[in-house]
Amino acid sequence: MPREGDPEDAARWSPLETDEWYAARNATTALRDVLTAAGMARDFPYLRADLNAFGHGLIELGRVSPETAERLAELLRRALPCARGSEDAGDSCTRKTD
Repeated sequence: MPREGDPEDAARWSPLETDEWYAARNATTALRDVLTAAGMARDFPYLRADLNAFGHGLIELGRVSPETAERLAELLRRALPCARGSEDAGDSCTRKTD
């Protein structure tokens, strides 16, 4: 049993205390916030942060209906001009929604 002041050994390592876990968790939270704003949070009930066997952070979206996939595709399609900085996007990139 490790004594107080002893360095942590590999047997006590937790993947939930790594930068990769926090990055995956933060990305999942950001995605959930956007899905909530788009009214789609309930469409992704299996959305969660995870780590693979190598400790790399992953975001699991889970299975979704075809309708949900189409709605997500449309949101991404509309966001592309904003991400590219297109002048054709005009006010649609800066307009706030209620």
